[in-house]
Amino acid sequence: MNAVIVAVGLMLVLSLCRVHVVIALIAGAFAGGMIGGLGIEGTLKAFNGGLGGGATVALSYALLGAFAVAIAKSGLAHALSDQALSLINGRRKGDVREVKWVLVLLILVVAVCSQNLIPIHIAFIPLLLPPLLYVLTRLRIDRRLIACVITFGLITPYMFLPVGFGNIFLNEILLANVSRAGVDVSEVNVTKAMAIPAAGLLFGLVVAVFFTYRKKRDYDLARIEQVEQVGIQYTARTLLVAALAIVVAFVVQLWLGSLILGSLVGFVLFSLSGIVRWRETDDLFTEGMKMMAMIGFIMITASGFAEVMKATGDVNSLVEDAAQWIGHSKGVGALLMLLVGLLVTMGIGSSFSTVPILAAIFVPLCMQLGFDPLATVCIVGTAGALGDAGSPASDSTLGPTSGLNVDGQHHHIWDTVVPTFIHYNLPLLAFGWLAAMSL
Repeated sequence: MNAVIVAVGLMLVLSLCRVHVVIALIAGAFAGGMIGGLGIEGTLKAFNGGLGGGATVALSYALLGAFAVAIAKSGLAHALSDQALSLINGRRKGDVREVKWVLVLLILVVAVCSQNLIPIHIAFIPLLLPPLLYVLTRLRIDRRLIACVITFGLITPYMFLPVGFGNIFLNEILLANVSRAGVDVSEVNVTKAMAIPAAGLLFGLVVAVFFTYRKKRDYDLARIEQVEQVGIQYTARTLLVAALAIVVAFVVQLWLGSLILGSLVGFVLFSLSGIVRWRETDDLFTEGMKMMAMIGFIMITASGFAEVMKATGDVNSLVEDAAQWIGHSKGVGALLMLLVGLLVTMGIGSSFSTVPILAAIFVPLCMQLGFDPLATVCIVGTAGALGDAGSPASDSTLGPTSGLNVDGQHHHIWDTVVPTFIHYNLPLLAFGWLAAMSL
């Protein structure tokens, strides 16, 4: 049995049974390590060796949580929430529906811009979403809809638009690895290659927004009020300082390429301004780190899980075995390559890390089956992106959960992972296969 299939399968089954993702990842890693022949000692060594890979991300999100709490204390996000509430209270029932769509559109635009215009990835989520939960609950908006909207905005831009994170994924990773494997990509329009798969994600978004989660859903307002202080006072000065802190933090992040330093500088600016008093900094810092603790621990554990999968050598074996199963059928070949990409990415949790693994084997196979360079780029890119949505260990699902579950009313697996898997991975699989056969 292939260790990757067993490890990922066990991890997914345990997660669906509501076992915590961290425990599911550890159990899956050890099961995969034992089947892969590493033994207990080898599995522990690989797992522990991989933990450091997620430490930087975990610390970044912890500091970002502290920064988010400081912004909440300033009242900036609550000012936005109050404006939305005033629109709700002052409008008729029919007009309130317009407020709902404005909020959904706002969240979608911010998520899309976080990948290219202001490449901060999921950093906006703990800053924007928690203060809006009260408004979303008043509007009775299903949080699964918001999770799908955010995940669409986090994934689609980088796999379609060669700007920001998209430039890294499409040009520096996808085209570079396909070229390294022996295909001339000088004439390939990468946006054209990924257009049909991206249309699959758009199809999933439309289904989620206008059909699956269009009905209203009730949440407990009292639980939100306990964790998210809706009555925070703010002034023009606090709002100005908060806006300045956000701008400075983002500039530092983009300048130095460090979310850690960006968040830290923003938090210090709040302290120097007096909005966060020195004697309160310890409590606020701790509160913010607790808010992002789950995502940090899952990212650390996921790095250990991925390292065990790589150490078994069964990732390459899985890809090579798929190549043998395909035979000479282009249709079967494209489908199996996409399915293997889905499995590998769901286990590793990062499409950026999956593409180099898949390209080494799939590119020669695509050439053997007669796929042209454009279709080859499409297959490898789609196979790499598959699984980013719907993976319990992906930051594209962990990010939305971190913002939507601050009051404990949004389950990571059943309210984020399962909805995004259904609405994005399945259409991406279908549209990716269609693109491979038609390009």
